[in-house]
Amino acid sequence: MKSREITVRRTVGAIEQDELDHVAIEEPLEIRVEGIPAAITMRTPGDDLDLAAGFLYTEGVVDGPDDLRALAVVGENTVDVRLAEGVPMARARSADRALYANSSCGICGKASIDRLRTHFLGVTGWMPAPAVLAALPDALRAGQGAFRSTGGLHGAALFDASGTLFDLREDVGRHNAVDKVLGARLRADALEFSGLGLLVSSRAGFEIVQKALVARVPLVATLGAPTSLAVDVARAAGMTLIGWLRSDRWTVYAGGPGSESTPAP
Repeated sequence: MKSREITVRRTVGAIEQDELDHVAIEEPLEIRVEGIPAAITMRTPGDDLDLAAGFLYTEGVVDGPDDLRALAVVGENTVDVRLAEGVPMARARSADRALYANSSCGICGKASIDRLRTHFLGVTGWMPAPAVLAALPDALRAGQGAFRSTGGLHGAALFDASGTLFDLREDVGRHNAVDKVLGARLRADALEFSGLGLLVSSRAGFEIVQKALVARVPLVATLGAPTSLAVDVARAAGMTLIGWLRSDRWTVYAGGPGSESTPAP
């Protein structure tokens, strides 16, 4: 269940009346690794195993599906992840920051673009056909059932050159929605993204581009604006970054003519 029905007092002009409304559910999820608390994130319940897998993947705790031995819901709002033999627990303990996230900030406080250049290879961005780009916003909205009832959930999905959407997920946190999408792919052992793009309903913050780069997704398209650091990361990595995506217009910030995109060192 992604939304809850409540009674509200609505005012339109001079008319006030009680009505039923729906609000997005936001609850904490504790992610444990080998029974040890590793992260707490505020999320919309649902697809919690995908979220845990995606979060640990994009934070560098696991490198792929073979690093995961088991994932299980072990209590209300708690997921425990068991690592494969030989995967060091130190990854979960010695990240550049404490593994704490909330629904709005993602990887707040993470040290800079230089770490990404050091640890992750570049990608080869690509540009969809204009007709494909134009159709993406409506396709994303059509798949966001909980957003239609609440207006309070972000959506994320993968798409291919034909504009077909895959693994669409919703969450109150934009970075959680991305982790759910990437986690679903990780759990399905389908981490080949060279011909795919990531579509997100939010702005393109650093954490969105960072997560895409860790997974080697070569294209990110968002309905909102990018940040300066997101543009810097995308250009350094060779990624295509598209913002302000609408049915009749969009802006290419990296990976297109004039964007000065160069491969990461």
